[in-house]
Amino acid sequence: VLPLAHGEGDAELAQKLANPIAELVSVPFQMNFDNDIGVNDQGSKTTLNIQPVIPVDISNDWNLITRTIIPVIDQDEIFPGAGSQFGLGDITLSLFFSPKKPTANGIIWGVGPVILLPTATNDKLGADKWGLGPTAVALTVRGPWTFGGLANHIWSFDGNDDRNEISNTFIQPFVSYNWPSAWTASVTSESTYNWKTSQWAVPLNLSVSKLVRFGKLPVSLTGGVGYWLDSPDTGPEGVRYRLAATVILPKMF
Repeated sequence: VLPLAHGEGDAELAQKLANPIAELVSVPFQMNFDNDIGVNDQGSKTTLNIQPVIPVDISNDWNLITRTIIPVIDQDEIFPGAGSQFGLGDITLSLFFSPKKPTANGIIWGVGPVILLPTATNDKLGADKWGLGPTAVALTVRGPWTFGGLANHIWSFDGNDDRNEISNTFIQPFVSYNWPSAWTASVTSESTYNWKTSQWAVPLNLSVSKLVRFGKLPVSLTGGVGYWLDSPDTGPEGVRYRLAATVILPKMF
């Protein structure tokens, strides 16, 4: 049952949101704006990531946490002469098996598979490949601080033979500080290394969030700015922007 009181209850919820495998049902809607994409640096992309997180009790000691990333993409001039595209991108589903109790050192962790689904509605919005690999997350909470990291690796194993094979490592270190007023400041990177092209994509993101309530419904509102420290020649460059709203729901399972 979600706490409905304000004050400490809101601050606790805000800090739990910094934990990717918290025993908390949440639905983040994350909007990212990137520019200077493509061979001529004329392209732009807006991506709305719908990212439901659902924990499921599977025993007295273990949870299964499902994290799904459903991208809705609007892009323009990414590919010279191709104009703009809008639609669904490829969905990524992560399954974390996580102990309900932290370790003696206060480490919260989870491991499992990650699956790439070729759900793009346009061939320029996705890889047209099925992918599979391992994923893991570990973090610790120290007072108002949360430190941790999430990583996965995806290999393609089926799909369109005319499209490039996938061998990508994703690394997401994160640190956040939570105030009793339910404000949270976060620093994170969502870096990807493409083993086929030997290229990095490394954004550094800074964000500030505030947990508010619409009636009794807790919602975390986030604004952020980032910078591409490294990216492929045709990847995004410079400053990026982020807006997000995360809806917290009662646990169902």
